[in-house]
Amino acid sequence: MEPVQQETMLSVKGLSVMLKNARVLEDINFEIRRGDVLAVIGPNGAGKTTLFHALLGMVPYAGTITWKKDLRIGYVPQRMEIETDLPLTVFEFFRLRGLPDLSRDKAREALVTVGLPERVLDTGLGEISIGQRQRALIAWALLGKPDLLLFDEPTADVDVRGQESIYQLLAHLQEVYHLTIILISHDLNVVYKYAKQVLCLNHKKLCFGPPREVLSPDQLQKLYGGEHGFYHHIHMHGQEHEEGHHHSA
Repeated sequence: MEPVQQETMLSVKGLSVMLKNARVLEDINFEIRRGDVLAVIGPNGAGKTTLFHALLGMVPYAGTITWKKDLRIGYVPQRMEIETDLPLTVFEFFRLRGLPDLSRDKAREALVTVGLPERVLDTGLGEISIGQRQRALIAWALLGKPDLLLFDEPTADVDVRGQESIYQLLAHLQEVYHLTIILISHDLNVVYKYAKQVLCLNHKKLCFGPPREVLSPDQLQKLYGGEHGFYHHIHMHGQEHEEGHHHSA
């Protein structure tokens, strides 16, 4: 039996997805192990969110997706999929999960875990900030006590300071709860700082491995070309990488 820390949580082999007669993903292969943080990067329209939807069984696909048996999965979308002007409190939103044993105490515990005060439970979704809303979505995902979390650009609408605090939160959750995390990010700072593995995606898998080994300037140029939507504010704290010089947006 393989050691617990090396246990395979997800194995993807030959994954392809066709949507509206267009091949969005082609022959994707990778696996992640317990405790890994995998960042999925690539240009806009590369199929990153489609990959998540395939992993969750939300779109038809060819190939095999093998999750560890009895794995509990949490999913945090880019933003709330419900209208935030609905007269709905955060606690009422949590109750929409339909968990039979969701008490107020458990809801409060989930909020505290993501750094939100208890009073947020009785606050309307439209009355809290975007950053607080994103933390509430993370708390929503944690209510199911997941082993693995999927984050689709968890800071897409959050300002830079809020982004850093949310990624610090993810790192904290990963460490404390031994979570395995797959996240989509457009920020190389995040990839270098928090990810153990990176998957470079542009309809096909262009690279996979530890960020500092596979993200060469040539690889980034191949992946992104001249796309201006990619953020290159790299502060490597002494790391001798020059992506920002080679590929300034």
